[in-house]
Order: sequence, then C-alpha cells, then structure tokens
Amino acid sequence: MDSIHTAFFTTPFGELILGSMEHTLCLCDWRFRKMRSSIDEQIQSGLQAAYVEGGSDIIEEARVQLSQYFRGERKQFDLPLLLVGSEFQKQVWKELQRIPYGKTESYAGLSERLGNKAAIRAVASANGANALSIVVPCHRILGSDGSLTGYAGGMEAKRKLLLLENAFLQGELPLNF
Repeated sequence: MDSIHTAFFTTPFGELILGSMEHTLCLCDWRFRKMRSSIDEQIQSGLQAAYVEGGSDIIEEARVQLSQYFRGERKQFDLPLLLVGSEFQKQVWKELQRIPYGKTESYAGLSERLGNKAAIRAVASANGANALSIVVPCHRILGSDGSLTGYAGGMEAKRKLLLLENAFLQGELPLNF
C-alpha cells in the first residue's frame, strides 16, 4: 500500500494536518474539525494509501507558503495539488480556486458559476468535503445574505482568514461582520 506523508502545522488560527503523496499536496485541513475521520477516510480510500507520519519536500514547501500567507506576504499558492473526491467535488474545488484573494462568493453564486443554479446543496456539501483548506479557499464562501456560514476550522478562523485577506476593505463584507 502506498503512503501519504503527514505532519502537523500550527498556524495563528489553529492546527492543520498536511499530507503529501508523490510530490503533491493532498491534505491541508484543520486537525480538529468535526468531519476529520470522514475526510481522512475520503483521502486514504481515494488514494488507496495510508497515513504515515513524516515530512516531505512538498509539506515543507506548503509550510513556507502558508507562513507567507499568514504574514500577508502571499495571495496565491503555487503548490502541486492532488484533489481527492468525486468529479463534481473536483469541479467545485477548482471553481473555489478561481475566487480571488480578498473576494467572496455565495453558495448560490458558486452554483451559477458551475452552470447549475439548483445545485446549491450539492455545492455546499462539496465545499464542506474540501480537504485542502486555505489553499482551496472554501473560507471565501458566504451565505446568500453575506453571513458567515459553517467552516471546518470554525467560524472564528473563517472570520480571521477573511480579515487577513481584507475582504471587508474591498467591499466584500460589511465592516461590522
């Protein structure tokens, strides 16, 4: 069985678990999220591989780029990604990557961007199954009324990520959010 190298990474907003396989990043997720076991199962079964604690070059590069992001020095990630999920989930995650730094989108807007206005719940579900938090920026998705909606890292982490990206200064969020 193949191996997925994993390591923990402490950020200003919480602890992440990073995972790599064959020179790609397949996991960058909140360590203590509610769906931890189902996300881990999705990754391991999808790749037919098991977690093995230990670093890799791609994990080290992810740490560098994430640190730059948290210091406000990086707006885009340049990491080879391995998206593990259904074709629909992968479409959602690729569309999430098209939402620019400091901008936000609603689930309804994301559904429209994918060409299926009726897929709001499926889009929300795919968003929740994202195993590459921050790098695939699911924190940029808000409710249709502009409210903060669920986030794997918790609502406070989501709020802080959006503040870090200055979304409120760019007119994306109300100043009192």
